[in-house]
Amino acid sequence: MADSGDLTVGPSSINFGSVAVGSSQTQALTLTNSGNKKLMVLQAVPSAASFSLSGLTLPVMLNAGQSVGCSVTFAPQSMGASSGTITFRTKHYDAAAVVASLTVGGTGVAAGQLASAPASLSFGTVTTGSTSSLTETLTNSGGSAVTVSQITPSGTGFAVSGISLPVALNPAQSIAFTVSFTPQTAGSASGSVAITSTAPNLAIALAGTGSLPGQLSITPSSVNFGSITLGNTQSQAATLTASNAPVTVSSVGVSGSQFSVSGISLPVTIATGSSASFAVTYAPTVSGAASANVTFVSNAGNVVESLAGSGAAPQHSVTLGWNTSTSSDVAGYNVYRATSSTGSFTKLNAQLDAAPYDTDSSVQAGATYYYAVTAVSTTGTESTYSNQIQVVVPTP
Repeated sequence: MADSGDLTVGPSSINFGSVAVGSSQTQALTLTNSGNKKLMVLQAVPSAASFSLSGLTLPVMLNAGQSVGCSVTFAPQSMGASSGTITFRTKHYDAAAVVASLTVGGTGVAAGQLASAPASLSFGTVTTGSTSSLTETLTNSGGSAVTVSQITPSGTGFAVSGISLPVALNPAQSIAFTVSFTPQTAGSASGSVAITSTAPNLAIALAGTGSLPGQLSITPSSVNFGSITLGNTQSQAATLTASNAPVTVSSVGVSGSQFSVSGISLPVTIATGSSASFAVTYAPTVSGAASANVTFVSNAGNVVESLAGSGAAPQHSVTLGWNTSTSSDVAGYNVYRATSSTGSFTKLNAQLDAAPYDTDSSVQAGATYYYAVTAVSTTGTESTYSNQIQVVVPTP
């Protein structure tokens, strides 16, 4: 039986599937002399320009049973299906030339393309030391898979989280991640997020402004009302002032029951550089020193105003008057006081009262006293007590 010296192509067909236009895909191919005599491969002719053979220098001689490897590449120049053959022309020394062929096919698709949404991120104004976060989405808007290998933020205060790399995105597939802005100083800041992938690289612009946190101050920081008589009140004005940023005051607390705050309605938002007035009042109900703290609670922290005062018992006095004696030799009068109608009287005046009136300034609040008057002659003779009068001193 004559030897054929056949050339076997393995595999006999290759389908490259979808390949992005402008890129290429390569698969391995083996040529084998399946006969029992030498065989020379002379040419490899593809029927379509998008297919090519590499890794093989022609002509090449194959001994019986010998194989040689090479590669077939599909590089679509336009979108759509492509098919064809690669024809191998061969010859052995005592026979006519023969051919063997490889069937090839593939589809050109649009290249992978990344799109970002939104195209840029603006964080607005963020207080220094705090963080604002926004979501960014990447979508493969092309026709072939894209592998994202790096996401790199630049610019002071910007960071990326919420994504694990590398990540592959099929056509129309999306993935989201988080971009955050944490300003450390006041002022405008800018940066970008650089996306490195198998598609053209992408940059997302970032912008934000750092602002100092709002501060709340109180003026005056302390108030001393001094001595206030029980039953009376005293008020003093004070102000709250916001700086750097608006401040919202939510509530106020007073630690002492004899002190109070009025003239301000809460909650209230104080604009930057503006003030809100209020009044603090001391209304002592007991004698002695008193103190308290007024604490305003706000989103800029708490501020405290210290209050102090002293309650003083009222100083009462009893004004006395009487009818003059009809005697012509009266030198003056003595005033006497007792704490009960039957108790012993104590003289109040150190010297004779020449006029028919006197004042008792040594009384106590809430006490009851009984008064009587005597007339003293020029010879020193003192009359009996007059009729008693009862006096009740108010409380306090």
